[in-house]
Amino acid sequence: MRATTLITVAPTGAESAKADVPALPVTLEELVQTARECEAAGAAVVHVHVRDGDARPTLDPVRLRDTVQALREATGLIVQLSTGGAVTDSYEDRLRVLEAGPDGCSLTCGTVNFGDEVFMNPWPFMVELYRRTQELEVVPEFELFDLGHIAALHRLLDKHGAPYGGHVHCDLVMGVPGGMPGDARTLVAAVDALPAGATWSATGVGRTSLPVMYAALAAGGHLRVGMEDTLTYAKGRPVTANAELVDRAATLADLAQRPPMTAPQAREFLGVKER
Repeated sequence: MRATTLITVAPTGAESAKADVPALPVTLEELVQTARECEAAGAAVVHVHVRDGDARPTLDPVRLRDTVQALREATGLIVQLSTGGAVTDSYEDRLRVLEAGPDGCSLTCGTVNFGDEVFMNPWPFMVELYRRTQELEVVPEFELFDLGHIAALHRLLDKHGAPYGGHVHCDLVMGVPGGMPGDARTLVAAVDALPAGATWSATGVGRTSLPVMYAALAAGGHLRVGMEDTLTYAKGRPVTANAELVDRAATLADLAQRPPMTAPQAREFLGVKER
C-alpha cells in the first residue's frame, strides 16, 4: 500500500452554483456518470455532496440514500458522504447523514472561518458524530483545516478510542480563506503533528491545488481533487470535468512511482466494511 496513492474525488461540494459552473455534476445521473469516469481515471473514493431539484445543496435523507445506492450499484468506489453539508445546515441534519449507510464520511475536527462564513464544528457535535460512526461502522476521514484541528483530533482519539476499521486517515484541507495556507512548509508541519500511525491525504483549494499536490506526493501522502475544491485547470482555463483532475493526479502519482490505489486496495487500506 505504501507504494500506491489513494485518490479521492470531491466532484460537487456545496459552494458553487450550477449556473456559474455548467460542468458541475448536480443531478444524480450527472453524479453517477462523473463517478464512473473518475473511477476509470484512477479514483478510489468519491466524497459526496448532493443537490436538490433546483441544484441547491441539501441533506435530504431520501436523496442521500438514493445517491449512496446508485453509486454503489454503478461503481466500485468507496462512497464517502460529507457531514459538513453547507455552512447553513443544522447539526441534527448533519448527524442524520450517517443513516444513509455510506462506507465512510467526513468528520471535521473544529470550527473554521470559511471565506465570509463560519463552518461550525463545536466539540460536543464532533464527539456525537464520532461516536455514531463507531456505532454504525462508518469509517471517518478526519478533515483538518488548521493545526488546532490536529490537537482536537488527538483529544478525540484519546477520549473515545480508535475509529471503526481501526485506522486513522486524515485529509489536510489547505488554502481555504480562514484556514491553513496551501504551501509545503505548512503541510510538513501538519503531517509532523498527526497521531502516530495515521495516514493522510491533502486537498489544495483553488490556486493551491497544484502546490499541495506536489508537496503531498513528495511527503508520502495521498491526494484529494475535484470540482468541490478547484474550478480552474490552468490559468484562464476552466475545469471541463472532474475526470481530468483525477487523470492529472493519477499521472503525477505514476510519475512519483506511487500509482493510484484501486478501490479494493483502498477498502483494505481504510478498513471499510463490505456492504
